[in-house]
Amino acid sequence: MENVLIIGTGCAGYTAAIYTARANLSPLLLSGTQPGGQLTTTTEVENFPGFPEGIMGPELMMKMQSQSEKFGARIEYAQVEAVTKTDAGHFDITLEGGKVIQSKTVIVATGASPRHLGLPNEKSLIGRGLTSCATCDGAFYRNVPVAVIGGGDSAAEEATFLTRFASTVYLIHRRDELRASKIMADRALANPKIKPIWNSTVTEYLTDEKGEVRAAKIQNLVTGEESELELKCVFVAIGHVPNTKFLNGQVTLDENGYILQTKGTQTNIPGLFAAGDVADHVYRQAITAAGQGCAAALEAERYLAH
Repeated sequence: MENVLIIGTGCAGYTAAIYTARANLSPLLLSGTQPGGQLTTTTEVENFPGFPEGIMGPELMMKMQSQSEKFGARIEYAQVEAVTKTDAGHFDITLEGGKVIQSKTVIVATGASPRHLGLPNEKSLIGRGLTSCATCDGAFYRNVPVAVIGGGDSAAEEATFLTRFASTVYLIHRRDELRASKIMADRALANPKIKPIWNSTVTEYLTDEKGEVRAAKIQNLVTGEESELELKCVFVAIGHVPNTKFLNGQVTLDENGYILQTKGTQTNIPGLFAAGDVADHVYRQAITAAGQGCAAALEAERYLAH
């Protein structure tokens, strides 16, 4: 019987592991299919406190893993298929392959996966001119043209933010008007640096000799006409999908599928806590995920003490 089982090994999961390990609870982390989470797909991280020269995303995750292991956390490279609260009060965690682990508490830190267009070379371009976080990567694209794909509040907000750095921000949307709230849409479209490309979609990412994005092939959905748009980075802002399928509808989710936290990081199921991007669709930053991981660890520790 585990004291604490943490599902996910991003900033939230590793921070929860550091705190619960230092509390002598010997946490077990289950890594899932992407050990280290979304930061392993990015390059330089400049906004995580304590690294004035910046740090590569994968390196930051390796340091967090090493820190958690130093205090006694254990990591198993496994995928969770189901979590069930038993009548006895503990949790049965079923892994891919059928193995079942029992734990007194569970911290879900499985994050959210950015939605992409599903184009052939997309995965290989993440961090090489294709990203889903303007706050994380916008500063790397100063005085060059970039594009944002999407038409909701996130797309309008990302495009507006990117005008601080980019020379031009193309806002590519499938429809002829933004879905964003009026105030966000008006603000974006009033910015002289933002150039909307209506009724259009990206059909292909074109790369240079280094394998980085140099342009995008655009198709007008009304006329069928194709054109090539020179740019250095594409920011995909068509939403995220929280990684919650394995919870099988037991935990209360909001309308977008994010776990609803009741008080702090607690959920509607006593003993099950949620931290990071799996519950946070507002900030989605490494530092806020780490903060929630800390909070979930402290709350799990108090739950066990009671």
